[in-house]
Amino acid sequence: MGLYVPFSELSDEARTLDHAITSLMEELEAINYYHQRADVSADKALKDLMIHNRNEEIEHATMLFEWLRRAMPEFDGEMRKYLFTQAPITEVESSASEDASGGSLGIGSLRR
Repeated sequence: MGLYVPFSELSDEARTLDHAITSLMEELEAINYYHQRADVSADKALKDLMIHNRNEEIEHATMLFEWLRRAMPEFDGEMRKYLFTQAPITEVESSASEDASGGSLGIGSLRR
């Protein structure tokens, strides 16, 4: 996909993360390809095959997401905040902030 700095200048950790993120991008692209092809297929057997292939790519992408979660604390924190929640996605962050501060602005009580 393209590095922004020479590969030789990257740390081993950055190289490994690049491999994982690039692989994830490729899996997501494959999911999209198979999904579109299944959507327009008039042949049921081919459509079913494309859906099967798409679902295999979803499995691969999910495994890469899990690897990234384990490898980068930042991914872990964001995934714990947003995944498997029921609130509207755009409201999860504000809800998590309120929970962390006890529903206040986080400056403590002004009462004595």
